[in-house]
Amino acid sequence: MSERAAPFFCPYCGDEDLRPSEAGHGAWECHSCRRAFQLKFLGLLSPTNGGSSDEHGD
Repeated sequence: MSERAAPFFCPYCGDEDLRPSEAGHGAWECHSCRRAFQLKFLGLLSPTNGGSSDEHGD
């Protein structure tokens, strides 16, 4: 199994100068804006009920 994909851009400044952080799994540091952030998978969303709002039974 392969590793998870790394982020390509900083979510704050959009720069590409990202490096893994020593803070833990999923933690990254942007050396452009000097911010640290962490990525975390929260789970899957439940499917919507009833279809789209454009579908009417007129």
